Amino acid sequence: RDEAVVRHLFAVAAGLDSMVLGEPQILAQVKQAWTLAQEHRTAGPVTGGMFQGALRAAKRVATETGLGRQRVSIPSVAVADFASGVFERFDDKRVLLIGAGKMAAETLRYLREAGARDVTIVNRTAGRAVELAARLGARPGRYDRLAAELVTADLVVSTTGASDPVVTLDLFAAVEPRREGRPLVVLDLAVPRDFDPRIGTRSGVWLYSVDDLAAACDANRRSRQREMPAALAIVDEETRRFMGDLHHRSTAPVIERLRAGWSETGDAELERLFRRLPHLADADRDEIRQAFDRYAAKLLHPPLVSLRDESRSGSPHGLLDALKRLFDLDD
Repeated sequence: RDEAVVRHLFAVAAGLDSMVLGEPQILAQVKQAWTLAQEHRTAGPVTGGMFQGALRAAKRVATETGLGRQRVSIPSVAVADFASGVFERFDDKRVLLIGAGKMAAETLRYLREAGARDVTIVNRTAGRAVELAARLGARPGRYDRLAAELVTADLVVSTTGASDPVVTLDLFAAVEPRREGRPLVVLDLAVPRDFDPRIGTRSGVWLYSVDDLAAACDANRRSRQREMPAALAIVDEETRRFMGDLHHRSTAPVIERLRAGWSETGDAELERLFRRLPHLADADRDEIRQAFDRYAAKLLHPPLVSLRDESRSGSPHGLLDALKRLFDLDD
């Protein structure tokens, strides 16, 4: 049961138990939970070691597998796989967001990570555009000036809930000459579509719909799924490592009593020997003490190695009990 708990935490931290396989935000949430536990002093050294192990497992999964390399959300794929396929950089591009909902906000975050700086948001309800722009460092625009915004835009992300196209073919045809042939990428993330599909056939226009993006997301999900066996193997390895360390730690009291007992016996014998040989120089006494210490260490080595090896496959209760009886160690 204890091992199952550890394995579950490690798998969660690595994003293997998430609805979106390999979701990196899960690790941030695990870190936050650990920080809260530390602040409220509700976690001890064992829990601390378990969280450190979880972070180590997550890092290994991220670096040793391809689980998190393929994006699987619509906004992330829109920016990383489609817009980046046309534009090499975004810091010199003018971005227009049509709509101010959750999808627009998430897409804008990915665009910011990609370097976008000049972002304008328009929405039928102006207040929502102003609010989102203030929250994410963009500029609110006027919806009734949509045509003018389309003239200057390099990248358009549209996410409205309109039932009819927001940008019709006629509207774009009126805007097109004023764009003077500049490339335009349109990420139409709305359902139904905000852009007339025929706009995608115009020269210099790359128009991608949710259907295009969903197909890429599905392909990326399948790619992530193929990485699962390798990721699970890492989680299992790190779980065994942690449990072995935990079981070995449980042997510490017995090891300390064993060493203390042998040290006490050795010290008593040395004192008896030195009383019988009072003529020994200090250097000779030190040499004899070191010889005793080496001898004791060599005698202790086999049982300690056995404890360590036994700990790797579970708690070494049987071996601990045998050592206690053999060397008369009190609990």
